[in-house]
Amino acid sequence: MARILVVEDNPINLELMTYLLRAWGHETISATDGQAGLEAARRDRPDLVVCDIQMPGLDGYEVARALKADAALSSVPLVAVTAFAMVGDHDRALRAGFDGHFAKPIDPTQFMAELARFLPAGQAAPRPSPTPPQGEVAMQRPVRPELFAPAPGLVVLMVDDTDANLAFKLSLLEPAGYSVLTAGGGDEAFALARSRRVDLILSDVVMHDGSGFELLERVRSDAALHAMPFVFLTATARDDASRDRGLALGADAYLVRPIEPQSLLAELREQLSAG
Repeated sequence: MARILVVEDNPINLELMTYLLRAWGHETISATDGQAGLEAARRDRPDLVVCDIQMPGLDGYEVARALKADAALSSVPLVAVTAFAMVGDHDRALRAGFDGHFAKPIDPTQFMAELARFLPAGQAAPRPSPTPPQGEVAMQRPVRPELFAPAPGLVVLMVDDTDANLAFKLSLLEPAGYSVLTAGGGDEAFALARSRRVDLILSDVVMHDGSGFELLERVRSDAALHAMPFVFLTATARDDASRDRGLALGADAYLVRPIEPQSLLAELREQLSAG
C-alpha cells in the first residue's frame, strides 16, 4: 500500500480519483489547490503525487517545478492527470517535472497498471483491495471476507444522469469483476432491466428523468422484476426522510456518498448473496 497525494480542484474528480486509489488498497491524501498540495507534500511526504494541471492559483506545472526544486521531495514520483489534453501537453508536462502524464477520461484498470510503474517496489496493488472497511464509514454489521471476492458474470445496472458519477462507480465495479450496464434515467433503466439480464440495480435518487424512487416503484410493481435487489447510492438525498422513503418503497439498502469502496462492494455482494 502506498500513500498517494491527490491534488485536484474539481470535487467530483477528486472524489473519483480518491475512490479509485482506495479501491486498490492505497492510502490517500487530498488537496484542492496547488498551494495546499505543496503544503501537504511537505508535511506528509507521500510516496507519489497525482496532480491536475488546470487549477486556480498555482497550476499543475508550477506545482511540479516547486516539488522538483525541493531537495526533500524531488525524488517523489509526480503524475499529471488532466482533461482537455492538447497536442504537446504530454511533453510540456514532462519538461515541467512530471514523471508521467495521463489524459482524462482514464480507464481505471489500465491507469492503475500504469501507475504501478511509479510506485516503490511492493506498494503496487494488482486489483481492488479486499480489506474490510475501517473508521466511521464502516458498516456496523460483521463483514464476511467472501463478500469481497471477485464477481465474474454478475451484472449490475447503474442508473445516474451524471457522467462523472457513472465513471465514479465504474472505477470500482468493473475492476471488481462485475459486468456493468449504465442508464441515464428511469425510463432507460427500466427498459434495460426488462430486456437484458440484470442481477442488481444500483441507482441514484435525484435525476432529471424521474427520481430513483419512481424507478423503484416500477421495478417492485413488475412481475418479472419485483424481486431484483435494488440499492440506492446518493450524494444529495442524504436526509432521514429520503432514506426512510426509499426503504419503505422496497429498497434493499440506502447508501450515501462518500462511502469507502470496500463498504460498497460488501453491500452489493451481501444483497446478491441474499438474492
